[in-house]
Amino acid sequence: MVSGDNPKVLAIIPARYASVRFPGKVIALLADKPLVVHTYERTVRSCVVSETVIATDDERVVEAVAPYGVNIVMTGADHRTGTDRIAEVAASSDAEIIVNVQADEPLVDPALIDATVQPLFDDPDLQMSTARHAIHDPALIADPNCVKVVCDKDGRALYFSRSPIPFLRDDGHDAFADAVYWQHIGLYVFRRSFLLDYAKMAPTPLERYENLEQLRVLEHGYAMAVVDAAAPCIGVDTPEDLERAQEALEAQSLK
Repeated sequence: MVSGDNPKVLAIIPARYASVRFPGKVIALLADKPLVVHTYERTVRSCVVSETVIATDDERVVEAVAPYGVNIVMTGADHRTGTDRIAEVAASSDAEIIVNVQADEPLVDPALIDATVQPLFDDPDLQMSTARHAIHDPALIADPNCVKVVCDKDGRALYFSRSPIPFLRDDGHDAFADAVYWQHIGLYVFRRSFLLDYAKMAPTPLERYENLEQLRVLEHGYAMAVVDAAAPCIGVDTPEDLERAQEALEAQSLK
């Protein structure tokens, strides 16, 4: 339930048809329904989101989701990132807070959306928040496709990297036995005014080196709150990921 005491929250799901590893993945069928529709249906279950919309530049996405009664808007086709796409939609919204939910996260937890929005409710000076979950698999920690994040003692992001961070200089020492790595979850919450400013900022050096646009926020000196997720999100980047999402969806339905 959305509280009247809190600012209006708009969740935007940028749904780009093109994908290098899995073209058309946002409308690939998962349990007989387009993947992005699952993401939408999870998002609208958030207790704090006032409105949810899918943003796309491709008529194939519009046609695929039309039977499901979702809110969808067409955007320009020249956006470099999903953030640029949601900024276009946010520019004409009266919502104070904007949530960027990745279209390829069909099992996104509505409670995680709530938790990630909460820091902006609590701190009117905070401009942005995101999420993370703990990882322990050495292969995943070393995988450059798995983005890691480190935070300060107050839960603010210090850095995001495709490299393992922190680096354990003496990884055989007992002092590092409790080292925890955190994988970044691509769920972003922006104050609308900041999102519109951020979309106009030029890419920064670290952002370009790592190919991680969230580093632009840190390089410009803004704080970003990071909340802990109870479980990892299942993103879909390949047909094999879609199969795993199907298995996870079936497992959830049996509980």
